[in-house]
Amino acid sequence: MDPTKHVPSSAHDTPFTTTNAGGPVWNDDVALTVGTRGPILLEDYHLIEKIAHFARERIPERVVHARGASAKGFFECTHDVSHLTCADFLRAPGVQTPVIVRFSTVIHERGSPETIRDPRGFAVKFYTREGNWDLLGNNFPVFFIRDGIKFPDVIHAFKPNPKSHIQEYWRVFDFLSHLPESLHTFFFLFDDVGVPTDYRHMEGFGVNTYTFVNKAGKTNYVKFHWKPTCGVQCLLEDEAIIVGGKNHSHATQDLYDSIAAGNYPEWKLYVQVMDPDHEDHYDFDPLDDTKTWPEDLLPLQPVGRLVLNRNIDNFFAENEQLAFGPGLVVPGIYYSDDKMLQCRVFAYADTQRYRLGPNYLTLPVNAPKCAFHNNHYDGAMNIVQRNEEVDYFPSRHSTLRHAERFPIPNRIISGRREKCVIPKQNDFQQPGERYRSWAPDRQERFVRRWAEALAHPKVSYELRSIWVTYLSKCDKSLGDKVANRLNVKPRI
Repeated sequence: MDPTKHVPSSAHDTPFTTTNAGGPVWNDDVALTVGTRGPILLEDYHLIEKIAHFARERIPERVVHARGASAKGFFECTHDVSHLTCADFLRAPGVQTPVIVRFSTVIHERGSPETIRDPRGFAVKFYTREGNWDLLGNNFPVFFIRDGIKFPDVIHAFKPNPKSHIQEYWRVFDFLSHLPESLHTFFFLFDDVGVPTDYRHMEGFGVNTYTFVNKAGKTNYVKFHWKPTCGVQCLLEDEAIIVGGKNHSHATQDLYDSIAAGNYPEWKLYVQVMDPDHEDHYDFDPLDDTKTWPEDLLPLQPVGRLVLNRNIDNFFAENEQLAFGPGLVVPGIYYSDDKMLQCRVFAYADTQRYRLGPNYLTLPVNAPKCAFHNNHYDGAMNIVQRNEEVDYFPSRHSTLRHAERFPIPNRIISGRREKCVIPKQNDFQQPGERYRSWAPDRQERFVRRWAEALAHPKVSYELRSIWVTYLSKCDKSLGDKVANRLNVKPRI
């Protein structure tokens, strides 16, 4: 029997219990002991293997996005974008690519309710003919910070108090009071969209700025938008309490049940495209992930559709072991100098190596569906059968060669080594514009959420005053309304 042709699965089950090595177990009810009472013998291999595996059944949960649900389906290119990118899976309308998608909440633990006010993750793994592309984003188009060096801090601030393990917003307000760039994301988090009805009625955004490269080498900045065909729906506070009280996994169940019933969720993919030569035309930095691009100047262009038509077969294998990383791109799609994206390219892959091991990309759910080869050998959980003698490159004993060259951004970069903030921060304009676009009742709910959060007894008068000042800079009437409820004055 050729062991390379056998992939362990339930299709190869035996009618009796075996060890992990396939040896038959004649008694799985009683431990091997000295006499009828014991002690237990260490040589009871199956007992030790069974207990040891049980003790290791839980891998470390994700630091963020621990609570999630996955589904499988396909992405279909519906519009010709070959003038923008040479990505093979976008080569022509009608081309379909298998995908797996994971939706998640960001901050809270794996068993937390899905009705918590929290950003939602929207991660898509495309199994293309040129390798896997991971597009990771959220249901908000912006993030709290613009520099990756602050990512551990912002997550620590949102996570529970390390002393009491209670999530307390005074810690969030304390930290982010130093970073007014966070305001724009707050204007989504404290808005009605802060609690989606379920995953099917939720938008998705790439958040970071990526780069499209076409065959001629022309580059464009690009932002990704997922729009649900069934529309966007959200839960207000009273509704969230009722839904969460009945089922803390309501969004997971809704996704699973909808697909099982043949009501397949669908999203349209759109892109905004900006010529890098025109980035100075705007009053914000297009690589700043705390900013959105104005759609009247940079309209949404349709690309394709995402359909989820299959539930996962095993939650652990295809949700817990599912691993994403922004570093996984394909020819025709590349990174930008977005400071958060540059940090995420390393951070996500590194956390997967810690969580799942160095061979996490060979796990079935993460492995590419196209042919692949590299010289990554050994390490924990290596499941790839290697028969060759050469594990280096180049070699005169191997036919391995470089792939055909494909274009990447080639703009000349110059500058001195320095740590500095971007010049065009403009932290208050876009949040204010968003607030003024809402109906009065929506504005009122937003004001109430701010006032209730800032009223926490551990939020000092100084912090309340700072945040009222920030809100006033976004919109004076907004700042005044929150200030009146808290009986505080803005800082001059």
